[in-house]
Amino acid sequence: MNKSLILVVEDDTSVRNLITTTLKTHEYRYLTAPDGQSAILETSSHNPDIVLLDLGLPDIDGVEIIKKIRTWSNMPIIVISARSEDTDKIDALDAGADDYLTKPFSVEELLARLRVTQRRLSMMQKVSPAEAVVFVNGKLRVDYAAG
Repeated sequence: MNKSLILVVEDDTSVRNLITTTLKTHEYRYLTAPDGQSAILETSSHNPDIVLLDLGLPDIDGVEIIKKIRTWSNMPIIVISARSEDTDKIDALDAGADDYLTKPFSVEELLARLRVTQRRLSMMQKVSPAEAVVFVNGKLRVDYAAG
């Protein structure tokens, strides 16, 4: 069973159901939030592994939600939005989103992006604190902790 907990933030019931059915079929655990206030509450109280976030929510714009989450968490955020303009994508990514998927999307692509995000999370968890502050490139070694 896949142990990742995914928060699906989507106000469109049909899209939310498509995503949650896909997650359930592939044995992900998930929570849902239909609006921005619920997203912030669920994110802070359940600390999901990954957030799937629609930008066009009825109460708070998704970019603002990204900014709020980034004030206290580095959890991966994958935007899923009908906004396809470069400026929308850039704004979300610059605000702190980790990835951006444009609607309509295939469930296969969504699952692939989740797998990529899980691999990154897994690699980050395996890095020891000592390794996290040392950069090595050939004979060059920079220990940031040494000052």
